[in-house]
Amino acid sequence: MTQLEKASASGGMIPVKAGTKRTNPLANVFDELVRFAQSKSLFMLHYCTGCGAIELPPAMTSRFDMERLGIQPMVSPRQADILLVTGYVSVKTLKRVILTYEQMNSPKYVIGICSCTVNGGMYWQSYATAKKLNDYMPVDIYIAGCMPRPEAVIEGLRGLIENIRDGKAESWKDYYHRYDYYLGNQQRLFGETWQTPTDVIAEARHYGLFGPETLGEHTALLEQHQRPLEALEMRLEIPELTAQKYQSR
Repeated sequence: MTQLEKASASGGMIPVKAGTKRTNPLANVFDELVRFAQSKSLFMLHYCTGCGAIELPPAMTSRFDMERLGIQPMVSPRQADILLVTGYVSVKTLKRVILTYEQMNSPKYVIGICSCTVNGGMYWQSYATAKKLNDYMPVDIYIAGCMPRPEAVIEGLRGLIENIRDGKAESWKDYYHRYDYYLGNQQRLFGETWQTPTDVIAEARHYGLFGPETLGEHTALLEQHQRPLEALEMRLEIPELTAQKYQSR
């Protein structure tokens, strides 16, 4: 142990490499302060995919008052922290849910409400059902039930707030670490040519979350098809006559 020095710690002595920099204790305090502040001010984007949204208005209004927890509704994914998916998710709807999730700034969190987001619920036998939401994006909290009561919704939100404050709500990092896995599941549903306008790989590098499972056989298909980075169903095609009409004005 010539290159190691012993640092005292609670419970014994831990070997530490010589020349390594000590962690600044103020950094941990700052991280805790940021997490505490974030847990007290969260903006929620509600994506109504099914009947599970029926119990959400009571949870938001005066009787249960979701805003007292520091959670407010948001209409734009760019400014949202939480994506709330309520109820049955069809294959077509899942495309929009993924597009919405990728447009959100990190850190971002997903809450799945109702049994349909867990395993398809009463529609699990349908060919059009996306049965497990966490196969296609990380889910932080599941609130099971058909439909869950407002008390259960509030309890699930409290659980997410506690995880954020304690530094345990880091599922969003998994989307960057294992992007090839999530993309592969998406391609099985939507086809090998599926892609979104968001450059997730570049975001993974930006956040320092690029890992060995970020790239793989499924991300390689994007280069193989050599398609522009845009979703086909989001293109707006204007007929030639209509375009000439607008140009003449």
